[in-house]
Amino acid sequence: MLPAMTAVPSFAATHDENPGRKKPKPPAVMSSVGGAQLAKPGTQVRLGPGAPVIPKGVTGRSWIVADAESGDVLASHNAHWRLPPASTMKMLFADTLLPKLPKTTVHKVAPEELADLGAGSSLVGIKENHTYTVHDLWLGVFLRSGNDAVHVLSAMNNGVDQTVADMQEHAEELQALDTKVVSPDGYDAPGQVSSAYDLTLIARSGMQKKDFREYCSTVSADFPGEQKKGKKRETFKIQNTNRLLTGANGVTPYKGIAGVKNGTTTQAGSTFTGVAERNGKVLLVTVMHPESDESMAVYKEAGRLLDWGFAAAGKVTPVGELVPPASAQPATSPAPEPAKNDGGKDEAAEPVAASQTGSSGMGVALSIAGAVLAGLGAAMFLLRRRWPLPDRPRQEPRP
Repeated sequence: MLPAMTAVPSFAATHDENPGRKKPKPPAVMSSVGGAQLAKPGTQVRLGPGAPVIPKGVTGRSWIVADAESGDVLASHNAHWRLPPASTMKMLFADTLLPKLPKTTVHKVAPEELADLGAGSSLVGIKENHTYTVHDLWLGVFLRSGNDAVHVLSAMNNGVDQTVADMQEHAEELQALDTKVVSPDGYDAPGQVSSAYDLTLIARSGMQKKDFREYCSTVSADFPGEQKKGKKRETFKIQNTNRLLTGANGVTPYKGIAGVKNGTTTQAGSTFTGVAERNGKVLLVTVMHPESDESMAVYKEAGRLLDWGFAAAGKVTPVGELVPPASAQPATSPAPEPAKNDGGKDEAAEPVAASQTGSSGMGVALSIAGAVLAGLGAAMFLLRRRWPLPDRPRQEPRP
């Protein structure tokens, strides 16, 4: 096996109005949750015989490729760098609230529930004083990344403040310790951060929930429109904004894609977490804030990393792992604390590069395997189960 290789990190220039200014660097030491190598800056990978090198054209400030079943981290780049997450924060929102709110519940939207949406928020088109089912609202969250739907669901959970507290508690239970929740919808807010590692951990947890899997793999759905006096309430079509799922804007749908969430804000740039299955192998990938000027770069870079992961599976030594929830840890072995974000300089070495395998095409995973984590006495065990997904892109999950 080749020793771990560290590449010169790339830094995003998205939304940078002054390209001459000094670009941000990751801290010299980050959290060691998941393994000591993940605490290091730069690209972390251990290539074995026959393993492809990391592809060119991956410019994200932070990224990670992991096996969804075993939890092995196949490769990473600044995995624990705390960065604004944009709407990928909605994965934590959904993983926290989905079990609490029955999907058949009908709710009438009060004006105050839509009063504090951030300027320029993504919206699904919810109208005050109109009724929606919880199922409708989740479609708005997953497909259109609707901040209006998030705020209405938060109101049903005793308000935004309670929802933020619940999300933070759930993040800590998952050991997503880089994550600080300020706004439940991922809208830019001072102090709100997550990491590629945490977003991948959160996605893995969410994908163990049937409703989460179905919503995030839904391509399009009908959404309730405005109720006009004396007329039957009509619907309008909404489509998922995950371009690896739907295509469009120069992005080819990725073969085997099964979700999960994308996001874009001024501070975060573009972020994306995806899950895909090929030949029984299921991978998770997260890319945060690419610096490339390539159109739809976050999706294309995620696709390149997925291609690499499928080609490299079984040919690399893991550089870390996706840890189990805190409650699954032995009582005598507390969860590790994240390292301080001290803003130190990077370690520099030879860059790693490789060609991509060029996989493309529409498809949703036939099945997806994962870990259900349980603590038994002083030991920790992985209890595996199947995560069945639709055999084709879903037009709309049943309420």
